[in-house]
Amino acid sequence: MQEDFLYYLWKLQYFDKKGLTTCYGEPLTILQPGTRNEHAGPDFLNGKILINDVTWHGHVEMHLNASDWYAHRHQKDKAYENVILHVVWNHDKDIKQPDGTIMPTLALKDRVKPRLHRQYRELLQNQDTILCAKQLHQVSDLVKASMLDKALFQRLTNKHNLVYRLLEENKGNWEETAYQLLANNFGFKVNSASLLALAKDLPLQVITRQADQLLAIEALLLGQAGLLRQEEGQEEADGYLAALRKEHQYLAHKYQLPADKMPARRWKFFRLRPANFPTIRMAQLAQLLHQYPSIFDFLVNTPTEILRMKLAVLQSAYWQDHYQFGKASKALIPGLGKDSIENILINTVVPLLVAYGKAKDEQDYVDRAVAILQHLPTENNVITRHWQQVGIRVKSAFDSQALIELFNNFCSQKQCIACNIGTTILQKV
Repeated sequence: MQEDFLYYLWKLQYFDKKGLTTCYGEPLTILQPGTRNEHAGPDFLNGKILINDVTWHGHVEMHLNASDWYAHRHQKDKAYENVILHVVWNHDKDIKQPDGTIMPTLALKDRVKPRLHRQYRELLQNQDTILCAKQLHQVSDLVKASMLDKALFQRLTNKHNLVYRLLEENKGNWEETAYQLLANNFGFKVNSASLLALAKDLPLQVITRQADQLLAIEALLLGQAGLLRQEEGQEEADGYLAALRKEHQYLAHKYQLPADKMPARRWKFFRLRPANFPTIRMAQLAQLLHQYPSIFDFLVNTPTEILRMKLAVLQSAYWQDHYQFGKASKALIPGLGKDSIENILINTVVPLLVAYGKAKDEQDYVDRAVAILQHLPTENNVITRHWQQVGIRVKSAFDSQALIELFNNFCSQKQCIACNIGTTILQKV
């Protein structure tokens, strides 16, 4: 049993209300269950009930056991002083209010159909990757589509919240925020946190002052990343490295940057394809910043199809046949490919468009973000394959992004009660 099940029962009033009374025999009528509170404080706000013909307005708190009121120390929290009803599964203890009277309590254990509770337990306890896989056929396409819309909206909200956090740190500077978000994306998960930290330590204004010199931008990124340290005999064998080190030393002094601020061991190379090595990704990021120094304007205001073409940058010559300093590649290393560009559109451009559109109250930007997802092909990963195996069609990035959110934050967390699909399955009981 989880409290979420109680929230579900209370919100939809899925229990027997015939002859409804409190645990102390007082006639009880529920006029308004209240609004679910997702923040600290009572679980439902602004409820309205009738006890012994007296109308009460206030909040509703829910627990599996009545004694949890004391276990959670609500008796010491003023936020709970306006609770008018304590809804529990099991009434194992009387709860006293600050004035010494007994808290009105409703126990649901004997008022819920056993089959409904059994179906809920079966959903949560089965070992399928998608908990409701065996019941999905019972759910209409309309319900599934509505849940995908809900999940996508939540995913976009979570992503543009990251944009807002960066924007706040950058004191409202959209260009700096776009640069940091793009750097985070260029880490492609394994090195994302490190590249975001690098971007925060290396201000965009320093890079834009050197925007016409690709070597300088490479030197700044690789140098501040701690990847220009000298190994014995390396400089003589690699003139490019020597040039980078000299340029970085000059720029670090000029802009008063701490030299080699990040330890080289922070960067992950192990088990990555050479095309995903952080050295290659930094070289590609440098090329992009070299060609488009106003990176926010470039990402947000360039028409999507043109943006896709312009994102297909090729790193400098050295990084076309080297994946690390002094280590030549047997094959040419490509520039940003189709999959990487689509990843940037999904994880950088779309969040920026949504955040900017909401900040400026201009729906066109949000609509463009949704259109990008609708026209990009679906992502092929272990999560989308799970959904396809249970019969869900994944037609575009709109669907795959929604299904990733649905899997990560509903299915994996066993939040069936918060999912339209899960609640529809339970409603059939």
